[in-house]
Amino acid sequence: MAIEGLSVVLVHGAWEDGSIWASVISALKAEGTRVLAAPLPLTSLADDVAALNRSLDRTEGPVVLAGHAYAGAVIALARPGRVKALVYVTALAPDAGEKVADVFYRLEPHPQAPKLAPDGDGLIWLPEEAFATAFAQNASAEDRTVLAAVQRPISLSCITVPVGRPLWKDVPSWFLIAEDDRMIAPETQRYMAERMKAKTKAHPVDHTPSVTAAGVVVDIIRDAIRSATDN
Repeated sequence: MAIEGLSVVLVHGAWEDGSIWASVISALKAEGTRVLAAPLPLTSLADDVAALNRSLDRTEGPVVLAGHAYAGAVIALARPGRVKALVYVTALAPDAGEKVADVFYRLEPHPQAPKLAPDGDGLIWLPEEAFATAFAQNASAEDRTVLAAVQRPISLSCITVPVGRPLWKDVPSWFLIAEDDRMIAPETQRYMAERMKAKTKAHPVDHTPSVTAAGVVVDIIRDAIRSATDN
């Protein structure tokens, strides 16, 4: 599946780091695909976009960008240049003028979704028990332990500022809808995917399929790669 000169850049969301993509990276690398996991500081939306652009500077040729959860907002604001496809993995896709929080809280949360509130520094941490009840309920106990141990907080400044014109208006997009997502309502995911006119696949997976169903994530990224090389 490797395409000469093409890179896949994977972008983690809130309460994560690049290790969230470990199984996806292994599968794509095994096929010869160039893969990079972009680290986000999660300190503000502007900081995160700047960090992603620095990662893009480390690549050459066409790029397929994949973002999980909050990172959907970040990949949509990346420097467009060489971006040929966007992949939304149970991700948030605010439109111009909307805030990340607007789409995240569009519908009533799942009964098992965690209650989120910033600490005194304006940072939002995920309660440890939420990894088992909502964030990755299909993960092994070992994986959930690691997810909780490496979590990184997200700043209010990431989710409370209006976004600019999103790249998905101009670049082909794919959307993996997680039907068992307890963090981002599946109905909200469908709403965003339809609004984006994204090529959509729905699977009975939880909020973190890169950990719990990596093959599903790899498949949709492969589809985006094929399209990027056909155009």
